[in-house]
Amino acid sequence: MSRGEHLLQEQYGTTKKASSFYENQMLNYLNDKMTEFISNQGMMFIATSDSRGNCDSSFRAGSVGFVRVIDDKTLIYPEYRGNGVMASLGNIIENPHIGLMFIDFFEHYIGLHVNGKASIIENEQLSSLKMTEKIKKDIKEKEGNRSERWVMMKVDEAYIHCSKHIPKLEKMDKKIDWRTDDGKQKGGDFFKAKQNKED
Repeated sequence: MSRGEHLLQEQYGTTKKASSFYENQMLNYLNDKMTEFISNQGMMFIATSDSRGNCDSSFRAGSVGFVRVIDDKTLIYPEYRGNGVMASLGNIIENPHIGLMFIDFFEHYIGLHVNGKASIIENEQLSSLKMTEKIKKDIKEKEGNRSERWVMMKVDEAYIHCSKHIPKLEKMDKKIDWRTDDGKQKGGDFFKAKQNKED
């Protein structure tokens, strides 16, 4: 619990409720149910910040199970080709604290927070990790040469995000070229930022 959490819980009278949450809903590792949940997800949101506390949130997606749980304190996820800015990875170099948010919009309408510390793993370093043969085979079959590098996270805490306001969505098929740099496929200048800079 952060000092800010404690201060606000006292100020707003939620200390007892919060204590119950910490005792009953928060773990410092991933249990079997959390591991299974992560293995069924094809997307997540990530939060990072630089050494000065400037925050960035981002979205990651892949095939179902693209985030692999190596053990109850360790997970990895691939970094695919992006815009080259490296905002999240740059933050991780300065400040390893990271928050992952998995949300199941399609079946259970529930979320899972996973917070911890991250580091960057190059593709050739993957073989040095202690992974089961099943995970190694899964990475080889599903990732191929799509990942440019990986992020490894050591878990500090994992806890539920309540389902009350999570909407029900429907999955639709979409063809994805994972290694494309084609501007149109990547959304181009959808928000007209370039146009505004030229004005």
